Amino acid sequence: MRFEITFSIISIMPQEVQSEKNKERQKRLHIEVMRQMLTLATSGFGLVAALAWNNLIQEFVNGYIKKWLPEGSGILYLLLYAVVITSLAVTITLQISKLLQKLQTEK
Repeated sequence: MRFEITFSIISIMPQEVQSEKNKERQKRLHIEVMRQMLTLATSGFGLVAALAWNNLIQEFVNGYIKKWLPEGSGILYLLLYAVVITSLAVTITLQISKLLQKLQTEK
């Protein structure tokens, strides 16, 4: 029933009003598509950056830390690597959160 009423109202509207509504819908759709593309691109570049940092940290631990660990200490190496990554992630996240909070209060 609601569809029939809506359809009846739309069918008796002047053509300009319908055209303006279509243009507005198309504009909103275009903006939403662009927003999603930006989100996907940002996520993709973020993943690439995370992988690059992952390689750097692995090389650092392999080159400078692992030589101080006893032979065959794979679990200890993995634990140390996980602690370094977690510490780095928490520190960066806290700093970015503080910066965002500061920027929002300045508005």
